[in-house]
Amino acid sequence: MLKIQNSKQMMKTENNTKYDLEERILDFAKEARVLIKELPKTTTNFEDAKQLTRSSGSIAANYIEANEALSKKDFLMRIKICRKEAKETILWLKLIGIDSNDLNKLREKLIVEATELMKIMSAIMRKSE
Repeated sequence: MLKIQNSKQMMKTENNTKYDLEERILDFAKEARVLIKELPKTTTNFEDAKQLTRSSGSIAANYIEANEALSKKDFLMRIKICRKEAKETILWLKLIGIDSNDLNKLREKLIVEATELMKIMSAIMRKSE
């Protein structure tokens, strides 16, 4: 089994403190739900919000699964799924219609975070192959 699988991924932030990647992804999914709760109630937002809920949650679920993977192949597949779901999450965030500047700022923050998560997953893939 991979050493990376048995220990949680720890990231260092700008102020050099450790940050648990699993916790970071969970926080991201929670923030996406905060945005969703405040969205204007339109037909398109309703459908896009359902997709955003699924894709943002899927990043977290698949990362947890990757940490519990039974083989290197299983681990890599889960990380690839996390990356794919992060890309999909960016799409849904861009499609959601928002009238409020505050919600737009949150959406932009989430797009930046999803992009960073996607890059992190790509780095994990490269280092694990």
